[in-house]
Amino acid sequence: MSYTVENLEKNKVKIVVKVDQKDWQDAIQKAYEKTKKDYQLGGFRKGHVPFKVLANTYGVGIFFEDALDIILPREYGAVLDKETQIDPVDRPDIDILAISDATLEFSAVVQCKPDFKLGAYTGLEFKKDSVEVSEEEVNAEINAKLDEAGAWIPVTDRPAKKGDQVTIDYSGSVDGVKFEGGTAEKQTLLLGSGNFIPGFEEQVEGMNIGEDRDITVKFPEEYHEKSLAGKDAVFAIKLHEITFKEIPALDDESVKDISEFDTVADYKESVKKNIAEKKNSEAESKLENDMIEAIAKNSQVEIPQCMIDNQIEDMIKEFENRLQYQGLKAEDYYKYTGMKREDLQTQYKDMAEKNVLFRLTLEALLKAIQVPVSDEEIDDKIAEMAKQAGRSVEEYSKYINEEYRNYLRNDLITTKLFEYLKNNNTIK
Repeated sequence: MSYTVENLEKNKVKIVVKVDQKDWQDAIQKAYEKTKKDYQLGGFRKGHVPFKVLANTYGVGIFFEDALDIILPREYGAVLDKETQIDPVDRPDIDILAISDATLEFSAVVQCKPDFKLGAYTGLEFKKDSVEVSEEEVNAEINAKLDEAGAWIPVTDRPAKKGDQVTIDYSGSVDGVKFEGGTAEKQTLLLGSGNFIPGFEEQVEGMNIGEDRDITVKFPEEYHEKSLAGKDAVFAIKLHEITFKEIPALDDESVKDISEFDTVADYKESVKKNIAEKKNSEAESKLENDMIEAIAKNSQVEIPQCMIDNQIEDMIKEFENRLQYQGLKAEDYYKYTGMKREDLQTQYKDMAEKNVLFRLTLEALLKAIQVPVSDEEIDDKIAEMAKQAGRSVEEYSKYINEEYRNYLRNDLITTKLFEYLKNNNTIK
């Protein structure tokens, strides 16, 4: 292989590669091996037609597409391995300049990481949010825990009211015609949750066990099922069960059930400490984000559009993966909400640009400050993690591979970078 590299405008690079004849012909042969199962000619069993017979019959060009798939990534990658100053941020635009059974020449134009002129990053002034924990916040956290520990108790002597959980059958119709998805049996519903159509839950309130009732509601104008949007509907309701949640009172006994503490006072102090730690962590994260934003404003960079587009795509894929994890297909989400993938692209645009700028600024800072992390520091981090997991270092280290050590190294480097910035700037 021989190649040339030409620098183009706006941090683009053009690579022209002449592939060695032997390497190209080897790729063609591999393409034949891959595709020969698809060919059949008279006198030969399917998949057993010799290479020369196929080449003479159809021309050797029938293998070029598959051969290019084999050799282009390899040759392009080999150039990048040698030319370490080339730092691509997008896929290359490939153009085949010459191709025959013995010759392959191609060009690859690729967008590289932009030049980043780092501005002032020391001697600046920042404000860190103060951390205060109110009694109301402590009580809200404790009440949530008590609510989780509550038990649902059957009700038989009164009608359903807000806060109860009821079990109902319902059958909905519009203009006397039942609609798809409007019928269910033994459906549980927390009255006051707002999970059903506006007005539905309020009209179930007051019903007794065994009672039948017809209620009328109006579907919202923006309802996801367009055929029902804005329509009046009648639901036939039958109520089977009523339960209410009995929440334990806050005392030493209940504290023992919901925590590792024996007294209300100790538990409250622990909750207050945890809230303070969480708030302090959030304040530190905000401070670090403010630092990078300020340093980015002091710097100069022209971000290629492809970097923003790729970041947007990554964000959308992450969102769609979360939907899938929750059991919802992306296409169904778009259908139900009336959104399009293009709407997400627009929605994520500003955040994607901010994320790319944040990353480029961080990389420029790391290059300028050169934060060292030793193997001993990584070993100490692993020892700390092993202690937290209740395992010996030897046992825990069995699960640590080189990739994870690199992850820990990068994490320590980032931590040290922000320590440097906090020590060399004024924090109020």
